[in-house]
Amino acid sequence: MLYRTLGGTGIEVSAYCLGTMMFGSVGNPDHAESVRVIHAALDAGINFVDTADMYSAGESETIVGKALKGRRDDVVLATKVHFPMGEGPNRGGNSRRWIVKEVEESLRRLGTDWIDLYQVHRPDHTTDIEETLSALTDLVRSGKIRAFGCSTFPAEEIVESHVVAERRGLGRFRTEQPPYSILARGIERAVLPTCRRYGMGVLTWSPLASGFLTGKYRKGGAIDLTSGRAALHPHRFDPEAPLTAAKLEVVEQLVAVADSIGTTLPQLAIAFPPAHPAVTSVIIGPRTMEQLEGLLKGASLTLDDETLDRIDAIVAPGTDVYPPDGVWTPPSLTDVALRRRPVGERAVA
Repeated sequence: MLYRTLGGTGIEVSAYCLGTMMFGSVGNPDHAESVRVIHAALDAGINFVDTADMYSAGESETIVGKALKGRRDDVVLATKVHFPMGEGPNRGGNSRRWIVKEVEESLRRLGTDWIDLYQVHRPDHTTDIEETLSALTDLVRSGKIRAFGCSTFPAEEIVESHVVAERRGLGRFRTEQPPYSILARGIERAVLPTCRRYGMGVLTWSPLASGFLTGKYRKGGAIDLTSGRAALHPHRFDPEAPLTAAKLEVVEQLVAVADSIGTTLPQLAIAFPPAHPAVTSVIIGPRTMEQLEGLLKGASLTLDDETLDRIDAIVAPGTDVYPPDGVWTPPSLTDVALRRRPVGERAVA
């Protein structure tokens, strides 16, 4: 397994990162089996494990904690904070109040004294970025976390965080965790160049595009909307929807590319993100041992320039075939009042 330095932290991480979102009630509820999958990944040379407090409402962190007993010193452990953990106010977001409280809960569930990389899962426009960076900086100084990063932040938010950190003498985001696949290349336009400019490590997620690059969903084939990811978000897999049709059309072209170089579609998909010079590690999220073994088989695949040129011709650099699932949408788009003047102010004469 190839290892790369995580931003400017000096921490060496494997080019594959084991994502654990699928361990727990929303994926594999069998704790013993999930632990075996984690151990198999570690035995294969993966030393980087990523989870989040909200994955299966904390259950994923608990499973990871079980798996790392006796192996903690050999693993770079990452988790995240932001999404609500329970009912009521002040149980989510990026405030100092919530971050300081929730890091303790993550440490307890993970069964560890420190977290190597603590990530802010999404932006929060109700909290000043200075407030968030200040809280995270204090956690580094207290030894509870070693470094901190952000996840799914747009380029302008990343830049603002670095400007504030420099002006206020605070620690800065060392990493960004964005979605990235052959079907979703939008981050190549601004996010990845921004991360390179600031020397940030990049952990990409969803290399299989929510399952569309597994080969399971093909043009003209039946799509079961009652199981797996399709059951959770059937509108994203509806074959009659224009976006789904567009994805399936591209999948057929990518299958032809994979066949021509003697590999499989998922292996082609997994090999694509680490070919970008800004990407440090690619998060793979197997639910079962079989899925992990299939993904590991493609670890040594190198995509040559000719193959990457063919992919560029199918999906142009910096473009998305579809908006990646789970991406943060700014209030400037979701709040009508922020994009429409009052009726009496709309006329220009």
